[in-house]
Amino acid sequence: MSALSRMSRTARTGWAFAAPGLSLLVIVMGFPLVFAVLMSLSSLTLRHFRLAPFKGFENFARVLGDPLFWEATWLTIRYSVVTVTGEFVIGLALALMLQKVARWRGVYFAILTIPMAMSPIAVALIWRMLLQPNLGIVNQTLRGLGFEGVDWFGDPGLALATMAAVDIWQQTSFVVLILAAGLASLPREPYEAAEVDGAGALQQFFYITLPMLRPVAAIVVVIQLINEFRTYDLPYVLTRGGPGNATEVLSYFAYRRAFLGLALNEGAAASWILLILVLALTVVFFRLVERHETSPGA
Repeated sequence: MSALSRMSRTARTGWAFAAPGLSLLVIVMGFPLVFAVLMSLSSLTLRHFRLAPFKGFENFARVLGDPLFWEATWLTIRYSVVTVTGEFVIGLALALMLQKVARWRGVYFAILTIPMAMSPIAVALIWRMLLQPNLGIVNQTLRGLGFEGVDWFGDPGLALATMAAVDIWQQTSFVVLILAAGLASLPREPYEAAEVDGAGALQQFFYITLPMLRPVAAIVVVIQLINEFRTYDLPYVLTRGGPGNATEVLSYFAYRRAFLGLALNEGAAASWILLILVLALTVVFFRLVERHETSPGA
């Protein structure tokens, strides 16, 4: 039997074993995506529950022509930048501190994984009770210290920042775990050579740790950007997009358009626009990282 025949036989065997899983994946992921495309091009609403007649890209034009869509887009970008930056900075600081810990490291990691293991709905409900304006323990503590209570989710100037803080509280533990694993995998030789040359801790951090940690950091940032762009649980439970439209991110905009506005077709179009934005952002970010990796002196 020739080598080519053996390779083709191996490939057929591999495809045969993978076929059940791939078929399930196509059914679970492919069908909703295809149906969402059909919905976004159709006349389907909760009052007209039929796909026909198809409207082409008219639903996309309506969504893109809505000023609230652009407000939600800008709000999502701001929210994502703030949360991802906060998660990365705090997560990196905690990972660096845990790297220096010799005893009880496993206990610290177990404590840090608690927020990550909690459902976003549960996290939102807990913080909604803690930050309740009249009976919440945070405002009760502030009043006990002589300060005035704060309407954390009712003040348009504070609602988005408060929601971002809750998001950072939950998601930072994931960043810590990934960055700590990346730090543990770094070789020791460059640090030993730097110590011999007299480099201080800050110099080692900026010229050795950060460059070598860049691939792991890029993956963390991309994953968290995707998570933040599609966040829905927190605004739904904490603010319902309010007050006004102060916390209406793109995912909640799509939900409101589809179910509160009864326009399933326009909601599907908004969801596809969100998906395209996330994909474009991911590609651009990885291209920037690759360009930096291949540039001279990187």
